[in-house]
This record gives sequence, C-alpha cells and structure tokens, in this order.
Amino acid sequence: METLILANIPSPPQGVWHIGPVPIRAYALCIITGIVVAAWLTQRRYRARGGDPDVVWDALILAIPAGIVGGRLYHVITDHAKYFGPGKDPLQVFNVAAGGLGIWGAIALGTLAVWLLLRAKGIPLGPFADAAAPGIVLAQGIGRLGNWFNQELYGRPTDVPWALDIYYRVDSNGNFAPLSGHSTGEIVASVHPTFLYELLWNVAVCVFLLWADRRFTLGHGRVFALYVAGYTLGRFVIELMRSDEATLILGLRVNTWVSAFLFVIAVVAFLRLPRGRESSTVAHGT
Repeated sequence: METLILANIPSPPQGVWHIGPVPIRAYALCIITGIVVAAWLTQRRYRARGGDPDVVWDALILAIPAGIVGGRLYHVITDHAKYFGPGKDPLQVFNVAAGGLGIWGAIALGTLAVWLLLRAKGIPLGPFADAAAPGIVLAQGIGRLGNWFNQELYGRPTDVPWALDIYYRVDSNGNFAPLSGHSTGEIVASVHPTFLYELLWNVAVCVFLLWADRRFTLGHGRVFALYVAGYTLGRFVIELMRSDEATLILGLRVNTWVSAFLFVIAVVAFLRLPRGRESSTVAHGT
C-alpha cells in the first residue's frame, strides 16, 4: 500500500521588499487588506440595520490609529522586559516596524475611540458593534498571514504533516535578520503553524456570527459579545500551543489568562444583554 506523505508548509523566503529606499512589508499589506475587507462588510451590515454606512469611514479614521497605539501599549506592558532593564533600549518602544502589537490593546482602545465618536454623534454603539463584529474577526484572520511572512507567533516543534518550516534569514551583509532578511534555504525548525490555526478559526467564527445573527436576529451588542467569546475560546487553545518567549503568570502565558477572562466576561454579557434587535430608528440614533 502506498502512503500519502504531505510536504511541510514552507515559510515565505522574505517578508519585506524594497522599491528603491521604500520598504514594502507583507505584514502591513495583510493588515491593510483586512481593514478594507472589514470596512466593506461592516458597511453592508450597518446599512442593513438602518445605519448610515458613511459612519463606518468616520469610525475607521479614529479606530486605526487608536488600535495601533493600544496594540503597542499592550505589547510593551506585557513584554516590558524587552524594552526596560540592563542593556535594553527604551526607545525601541516606538519602533513599531520591528513588530509587537497586541490584539487585545488594539481592540480595546479602538472600540473606546469608536464609542466616543458615536456618542458625540448621538448614535448607539450596539448596532454598530454588531455590524462590525464579523468583519473584525475576519480582518484578524487575514492579518495572521502577516505573521506567516514574518515567521513569528508559531507553535512548538512538531512532526505533523502540516508542520511549518522556519527558515534562517539574513540581510544583504549576511547578518541574521528574521524579519527583514531573505531566506538562505536552511530550515531551523518545523513547528505548529499556529498562525494558520488562528486564521482558520477566525474565518469559522466570522461565518458562525453571520449565521447566528441571521438565524436568531441578534442585537444590542450580542453579536459583538459572541465574537469576543468565540475568538477568545480559540485563542485560549492556540496560546497553549505556542513556545515563543512570553510573559508568564503562574506558569501560563499572559494571553492565555486574558483569553480566559474575556471569554467569561463575553459569555456573561451575551446572556445578560437584551434579546431581539434594535429598530432602524435606534441605529440612526433617533
């Protein structure tokens, strides 16, 4: 009998290209693509709820910079040892191009910015958040492709058929450069592709939210609560598979604790929020 052997998943040979002096980063392109897809889906859903789709663009103008600041703050706080202490350069806190954005901080500060905007406009947050939730988690999935190009956030070594091969990368001078360099072809490790696990999970959560919203006519922020619960459930499991350096609390990664805490909060919120959906007049803030 013949045995089917699947080849390992290769990492991209590089994650940065240059047009003259301008670096084109695959990670940034993935994030931008996710934002565009999320904006398109949110506009369609918010219009269907009776909202003004132009509000989505107003929200993006605030949510994007707030998300970057929030994501960076979360990363610096939870991985402070990388930036502060003997031999460390605190100014690297501002070097976002070197990587380091925490999704929890990005969503928290981005949501706060959008809430303040909608409050100033007299528009309730619930219908907007429910419209945006599927797009947000889909954008997170698309953004995970950026981790693939950066060869980061992967899991423990494994010999499963779908293992991810991590290549040794160097710059033009032959120096080790895992983010900006080019692959030498040397495989340094074969690991669990946790970026792929989370990508697939996020797409599944998006599809589930679209189905549940239509099937049960959810409203009052319950779709958003369901998104948080669904995402954190998958993130909790995936965090247990990762082996990269991280801050630990009682032997568990800090993101594992955050996932568990937010999952409980989201489930409680989903159960306590009003059932049914707000009318279109409510979505307009009237």
